[in-house]
Amino acid sequence: MSFSDTELAVVRTAAEREGMASAAWAGRQVMAVAQHVLVPVSRDAGDVLRELVQARVHLREIVAELRAVAAAGPSGAGLPESAAIVVEAALAAVVRVDEATVQVMRERRPRS
Repeated sequence: MSFSDTELAVVRTAAEREGMASAAWAGRQVMAVAQHVLVPVSRDAGDVLRELVQARVHLREIVAELRAVAAAGPSGAGLPESAAIVVEAALAAVVRVDEATVQVMRERRPRS
């Protein structure tokens, strides 16, 4: 494999972040792509994927907070029905974001 100076700098940075030699890191990535474990996506799809992952994390934090409120509830009585509906809606949103994230990860750039 050969890289431009800019590409090599990116590879070195990524390898250092994971405590690996550049060649080992690049080899692991190449094998992951070859084995369809890691699917390369376009820059735009990568941006969308990052947004989905951030939204997923945020939604899970909201769900955790809602569950904590539910457990505490007034006098341990739990959530009123309207709050329970909100928790279920948040859980459904997490599922939809998870599904969208997986879909973006499965999409591949056309290989030309």
